[in-house]
Amino acid sequence: MPTRPTPTERQKRLGAELRRMRLAADRTTEYAAGLLGLDRTKVSNMESGVRATSPERIRILASNYDCADEAYVDALVALADVRKRGWWQQYRGVLPQGLLDVAELEWFASRLRSYQTVHIPGLLQLGEYARAIFAAALPPLPKSEVELRVVQRLRRQQVLDRDQPVEYVAYVHEWALRMQFGGHRVAREQLLHLCEASERENVELRVLPVEAGAFPGAGHAVLYAEGAVPLLDTVHLDSAHGGEFTYSEAQLTKYRTHMDWWHAHTLKPQDSRDLIHAVARQL
Repeated sequence: MPTRPTPTERQKRLGAELRRMRLAADRTTEYAAGLLGLDRTKVSNMESGVRATSPERIRILASNYDCADEAYVDALVALADVRKRGWWQQYRGVLPQGLLDVAELEWFASRLRSYQTVHIPGLLQLGEYARAIFAAALPPLPKSEVELRVVQRLRRQQVLDRDQPVEYVAYVHEWALRMQFGGHRVAREQLLHLCEASERENVELRVLPVEAGAFPGAGHAVLYAEGAVPLLDTVHLDSAHGGEFTYSEAQLTKYRTHMDWWHAHTLKPQDSRDLIHAVARQL
């Protein structure tokens, strides 16, 4: 018997929201199953993201759960639109699912914010710089996978260049500017590219100088993706063992506070570019 494919983070999120909406209405899975003409197991699978659902069923559930937030319901319907299969799907089965989920998260976000303490943000990386990062992984990745990861990372950057580019605010610690992935030449070219990219209307780049001292989220790389409505915001935490997606109200509040702190303590865009140029000249 064929197994179902592992649900994407987008599918898991839709299921989690349907469950949250049901619990807020104090309804049981049996009640939901009765509304949809399904058995309880299928509703449970739907709420875990394993089983797809239709826009019609989402609206039936929202109506009977007394959810009056039309914008939120419309956003859930958009999450269920299976026609929105993006370019990242071609990497399914050949790259870790988490890399695809990040690309999908970025593509459908209404706004992106991130902070990086060691690397230049992936959406602003050059190919050689990205290759040096992936080549440093332990245990070593096969060369073929390194190249696939580089290509996939560069393709993610089209969210900044498409007809309706996403707004992106990138906070970068000064030490990330000084890390010489790929050597002096690659690091210098990366910094110059970073300055050029920061001139785009939809990109705001701000650097946290070392003189700022301690900062929240030290050691982490964090991406905050704003959804169609605030309830659908998502945080992606990057680490050596893989990425983690979180969207509980407490975690969203925490990382919004982090982003606000970084915005208040980083240099303004032009001052940030001046510092980047200064570091590049030292290389």
